Amino acid sequence: MLLWNAILPGLIVGVGSITYFKSIGLLILCRILFGGFKGPRGGQHNFRGRNTWKEKMMNMSDEEKAAFKAEWKARCGR
Repeated sequence: MLLWNAILPGLIVGVGSITYFKSIGLLILCRILFGGFKGPRGGQHNFRGRNTWKEKMMNMSDEEKAAFKAEWKARCGR
């Protein structure tokens, strides 16, 4: 809230140039409001996580696999 009050009134009232520090504050504010700080997304994949799930599925019995798949079908709506 302090960041919001420090940056936005100056940007809206004086629609002119923006300083470097105000731009950094605005970037942080946008990340908090819209994106969060979750880390990389998009085309980057976590291959270690994929192998972990593959190993878990390999170690499950047929009944456990069927229950797991049914649960995810119920969650995803397919």
